[in-house]
Amino acid sequence: QVQLVESGGGLVQAGGSLRLSCATSVNIISFYHMGWYRQAPGKQRELVARITNSDSTNYADSVKGRFTISKDNAKNTVSLQMNSLKPEDTAVYYCNGFRFTGDYWGRGTQVTVSS
Repeated sequence: QVQLVESGGGLVQAGGSLRLSCATSVNIISFYHMGWYRQAPGKQRELVARITNSDSTNYADSVKGRFTISKDNAKNTVSLQMNSLKPEDTAVYYCNGFRFTGDYWGRGTQVTVSS
């Protein structure tokens, strides 16, 4: 059974930093790509950052230069380092992974940035 479990959300002031982590229950290299999405109240879920199994990355324009996605194959984790946070970054952040058996989601972790 494939499970993705996020951690690291919380409340932070604008300009601060948070690091999100996502642990996978299966070997992380079995995923073609993994990513972080977010959903703010009343808005659609959007891609924040993605990393492929060859470590190629892409980011939403709104987070470029502030967020960094990384992967630790030994620990089966994918992380999102978020710096210079803004109130508009407030959302539930979801870990996502796509492998040959399907598309998988974590339950989400709340990130709240106060002004």
